[in-house]
Amino acid sequence: MKKRISILGATGSIGKSSLDVISRNRDEFDVVLLAARSSRQEMEKLKNLWPGAVCVLTGEEGGKEKLFAAIGSVNADITINGISGAAGLEPSLAAIEAGSDLALANKETVVMAAPLVFRIAKEKNIKIIPVDSEHSAIFHLIQAHAGGEKDVLSEIILTASGGPFRKMNLADLKKVTAKDALAHPTWKMGPKITIDSASMANKGLEIIEACALFDMPQEKINVVIHPQSIVHSMVKLRNGAVYAQLSKPDMRNPIHDALFWPKTVSANFDTINFDSLTLEFEKPDTEKFPMLKLARESASLGGLYPCVYNAANEEAVTAFLENKIGFLEISGITKNVLDENWDGKCGEKEAVLNADELARKKAIFYINKNI
Repeated sequence: MKKRISILGATGSIGKSSLDVISRNRDEFDVVLLAARSSRQEMEKLKNLWPGAVCVLTGEEGGKEKLFAAIGSVNADITINGISGAAGLEPSLAAIEAGSDLALANKETVVMAAPLVFRIAKEKNIKIIPVDSEHSAIFHLIQAHAGGEKDVLSEIILTASGGPFRKMNLADLKKVTAKDALAHPTWKMGPKITIDSASMANKGLEIIEACALFDMPQEKINVVIHPQSIVHSMVKLRNGAVYAQLSKPDMRNPIHDALFWPKTVSANFDTINFDSLTLEFEKPDTEKFPMLKLARESASLGGLYPCVYNAANEEAVTAFLENKIGFLEISGITKNVLDENWDGKCGEKEAVLNADELARKKAIFYINKNI
């Protein structure tokens, strides 16, 4: 029987990669729902290619309610959430409530509301399978080398490309533009995640996500710069052995693995040529990229702080893309918001959404002070 697949963020990079994987495996999968924000022309093309799928544009009037209704009615086996940012949280929750396993590329779902998300997933007996290349690598490494037992790990090692600015000094970073930051040397992604890669906020979010997904304190999650983006993550076991997952920087690989999990099935994507391969690793500079340090502090504080980290960063990135603030002010604004009191629990959706909204208001206040 074919697996029924919903794709949220169908016209974005994750959505397009997902549909490519599915198109290569039509005997295995049926696409039952395609959702995007506002790309009507692209959605019309997808509707012709996948006539059996319900199609929803969430940016239109009543779109959000239509999406939730569709998620509840299509009876998907797996929902791929490739929505960017905090907007992905409620669709993730809706998919879990509907009884669909979740192939999660939207890291904000876990960053903002891990206790809530995992509680509902446990109640519904839903599997959450990471699709971020780093967390997908860790997930499968744990399955392969630790028998699925997380307590066998002594360390998780996340790799980071370092983005376009890893060799710049602080003086040069003050002058960079949004156009400079959008020129990622390795990955082709949407604008928000590309800016996050440049500031290393993306890796900060991944630290927080890894803490929640793999039940590890942040001090046991290391980050190394690896500009080739071939090693996607590593795990160190208690016996000292380190295992790594290597593949070309292609999001189709983790999507393919998530859709077929727990099976391992052949794929025909490009593979690594070891004859001409050089791998480099270096320590990240947290003085130049303070979003890493702020993420660790947020992970340690827990509660609503990770949600606030994400919200403040999202608003600061938007302001940077609109040329309202400089690149280095992204971390400054995020820190200003985090320095306020965010004590509270994130076990209920209302508390999370309220914290997200308030953090954004505070971030906009600090942005306007800088204009």
